[in-house]
Amino acid sequence: MKVAILGASGFIGRELVSKLAGAHDVIAVARKRPEHADPGVRWVEADLTRPEDAERAVAGAEVAVHLIHSLGSSDYEQRDLLIAENVARSAERAGLSQIVYLGGLGDDLTEASDHLRSRRETGERLSAGSVPVTTLRAGVVIGRGSAAFETIVALVDRLPAMICPRWVSTPTQPIALDDVVAYLAAVVGLAPAIGQRLDVGGPEVMTYRSMIDRIATIRGKRLFIVEVPVLTPRLSSWWLHLVTPVKASIARPLIDGLRNPTVVEDDRMRTLVPFEPTSFDDVVRTVLSAP
Repeated sequence: MKVAILGASGFIGRELVSKLAGAHDVIAVARKRPEHADPGVRWVEADLTRPEDAERAVAGAEVAVHLIHSLGSSDYEQRDLLIAENVARSAERAGLSQIVYLGGLGDDLTEASDHLRSRRETGERLSAGSVPVTTLRAGVVIGRGSAAFETIVALVDRLPAMICPRWVSTPTQPIALDDVVAYLAAVVGLAPAIGQRLDVGGPEVMTYRSMIDRIATIRGKRLFIVEVPVLTPRLSSWWLHLVTPVKASIARPLIDGLRNPTVVEDDRMRTLVPFEPTSFDDVVRTVLSAP
């Protein structure tokens, strides 16, 4: 099957390209081709805000996996909607049989953050065309390159104590990068998944505070955490900008979304694609021990 991976140079896209390269004819689409590319993969450089580039990106494909996320841009919501519209229209014209989209858990809440609302609206824009969309909704992804995970690790490594807002007590269901990639790969061309919205998560529901504590334990550190009732997303984002590698423009929408629970509500995926998800501690140890 010919599969176009849109956003192939991102941290999830890179892993998915490698995962699918042996089983499918992969078209890897990104704004810029990486220096070290998987053999046998056709790379297409494209700016998907341009309709003609979107048409070129999906030409000849049967399935498109949409991993584009413009987080970090001041206009990320508008950009993501424009790209989704171009992809949906181009997929329809090219006669694709499926679009696979990675969205976010918690995006259907009445008071969802701007970031999570944007994830939902992007999925809706993709679904506006005639090509059926399979939406996988995930929370925090644990792996190298994940802004949320890298931020937590940096906090643990750099601070002996933290003053944190209430969002550290928000429940979430983190998932290993390898598990997200496995789910994405499995639903490509999977008939029961076509047109469905499916939740994916790891085996544990946790809070952000418990994630910080568990990573600190694995690092052999002991942290002192004080929760305060008021700390705005703007102040929190600048605090993270100062003490971690994440930019404030990325931290702000992420932090705003941390007030929303991101927990699996529909576990049909465990039946459709049966395997045992990696435990939080195991994936953290694996990632932190990697060179």
